[in-house]
Amino acid sequence: MQHHQNMPDSPQESNALPAQQGPVLPTPSMQNHIHELAKTLPPPRKQNTACDACRSRKVKCNRLPGQDKNKHCLSKNYPCTHFVQQATSEKKRVTANSRRPRNLTSNNSFHSIPAPPRIVSTLVENGALGSPPFQSNFPLLVRYGFYPPITLHTPTKEVLPFLFAPPETMSSEPTSFAHVKKSHYTHWGELAVKLEDDNFKAEFALDLVEVFFQIVHTRLPLLNPAQFRNSLRLHPSSIPSSDKPLHPALVATVLAWGSKFSEHPLLIADRQRPGGQSLLAKALVERARDLAEALKVHRIASPDHVVIGLLIEPLQSQNPEDTHGFHGFWLTSATRHLLDLQINHKAVMSNIQDPEARGTMIFAWWMACLCDAYASAYYRRKPVLDDEDYDIDFYTVDPIPPEMGESQTPLPSPREQLEFLGYYRAAHSLARTARHLSRQLWRPTTESEGVTLEVLGSIAADLSSWRDQFLALVGVPSNFDGEWDFVSAVSSCASDATYHVMWIILFNAVDEFGVREHNEANRSGSPISMAPNHVQIENIKRKISDEALHGALRISGLAGVLTSNGYLRLDPAVMHVSCIQAGTLLARLGRPEVSNCIAGLEQYSHSYEEAGDQAAEMRRLYNTVRAGENELNHMSNVAPRFVPTLNANSHAMLVDSPIQNGRNGSHSVSPTFAPSTSRLNGSSLYG
Repeated sequence: MQHHQNMPDSPQESNALPAQQGPVLPTPSMQNHIHELAKTLPPPRKQNTACDACRSRKVKCNRLPGQDKNKHCLSKNYPCTHFVQQATSEKKRVTANSRRPRNLTSNNSFHSIPAPPRIVSTLVENGALGSPPFQSNFPLLVRYGFYPPITLHTPTKEVLPFLFAPPETMSSEPTSFAHVKKSHYTHWGELAVKLEDDNFKAEFALDLVEVFFQIVHTRLPLLNPAQFRNSLRLHPSSIPSSDKPLHPALVATVLAWGSKFSEHPLLIADRQRPGGQSLLAKALVERARDLAEALKVHRIASPDHVVIGLLIEPLQSQNPEDTHGFHGFWLTSATRHLLDLQINHKAVMSNIQDPEARGTMIFAWWMACLCDAYASAYYRRKPVLDDEDYDIDFYTVDPIPPEMGESQTPLPSPREQLEFLGYYRAAHSLARTARHLSRQLWRPTTESEGVTLEVLGSIAADLSSWRDQFLALVGVPSNFDGEWDFVSAVSSCASDATYHVMWIILFNAVDEFGVREHNEANRSGSPISMAPNHVQIENIKRKISDEALHGALRISGLAGVLTSNGYLRLDPAVMHVSCIQAGTLLARLGRPEVSNCIAGLEQYSHSYEEAGDQAAEMRRLYNTVRAGENELNHMSNVAPRFVPTLNANSHAMLVDSPIQNGRNGSHSVSPTFAPSTSRLNGSSLYG
């Protein structure tokens, strides 16, 4: 199996992170620690868990040892809903699903509508599907969705033939099966023909799983690494087990993530094309999404489906205009599943007896909560959740038990765990501000009439308060003393950038919509200077402009450091949106520091195809502004005018200034710390 110690080396630059041979990726023991640390929030305080009958009679509902009903329910012959409600709901869902069979569809096939099950069954009975040339002309979801079937009980080994099947073509010309197989696999590079071998499929899948846990798991620790590896059963020496296999859509999602960042020779050969993207990796993303839809991941609430939805969302294109990319669909589905499972209730959460399941669901809830808030601000939509939708609090954690992990590896200390929880307090506070921002800015009245002075003052005050309270704790330090690796660098940069990008979003909204009091004065024909609170409005516009420029320069500097170390090549879209927002603002202002964001997006393009187009558009916008065109509207009178005096290619100057000096020192980050495992998970899916 191909190992991944040959990741891109870090340039030896004085302005970059401490010199090293390449990104220091987490070991298996550290991956397990990351997962345990992510789910160390203890259960909420025990609430009343009596069944409905007992609660209505205000009597205690206690279960006796060895009995399947509670004492009171047993004596009164009442059904104890506390224990049977979940099983009943699951039975209803299964029964309802069995009554509503649905056909599987594929947007990528040359058949616009797959053959109905009865037609395929007839073909199977007649032996038509047994003929390889005929079978190869059927869409993948027909071949693998109906015959042979892929269900929740399909072993992983039997899912791999679907995931690694040859790419489908638009041609229906008859040809020999051997020729079809060879030509289709060749479409994925000269080494892809090895996927014909089942043993190679298994080895390749194991390689992609390891890449997922090395790179993606550190950002999204939703899986138990050891448990997942043991459940794969892809090794030739694996012993058959009666345990339920891994969810096929979960396996597909993990493999698709691994293919984005893997340096396996097969994928390297597949990237030898203009743009450097892997067509196999792109196909795996599409098949993971198709398989999730076929298995109703978006429709049925279950813990597995929550995790799959949260992992699929950032896997896709981050361009909201891409018809096959980001629409918030899977994030919204996962969030609604969590609500259906009532994970947002203390009482329900405390009843989850399995610590592993409870910890995973708590962590999934907070990831969904933060992502919903940040994504609403990024993509201009109302958030799904409100502040009143949950009563789960942040808790102080106990030390991780000593039996967890390897004895020779030091476990995170209680202090480190508290730092980890400190991050989530900071992230949740910023998420609440992001929700407030989204609900005030992204509505029709604001778009048509402008942002009120009151709203601007409220959002600006919230952001300033967050900066004073949290930025020094969770942002990038003023120096890089101590241990600093890939995970720590991307985590700190992402949490730092998530705050600064909020000012940029606010700047863009005011520039596009204007301030309502000024707009009303302008419509009435009065001078804007005669508008109520004109001085206050101009002052807050200058503050927003100043903060937005500082934030864009800060993000540009962070992107420059990460790019120079090759980290964005291995980043699962954590800094993607920040690079786009900051770079676009710098381009609109004609600032040469935009080159850092352009370089960062170009590095992102190896894993996210749309990033290359975004970099090209950013470069075009910058050149347009430097040619003399004004790209600003309502903020043009307060935006700083930049007189070009620097060479836009002066990389060291553009990187050092915003990171180390801040804005005249007023917002420089001054704490000294050594990044630890407590900072490994410090960012949302999108920020």
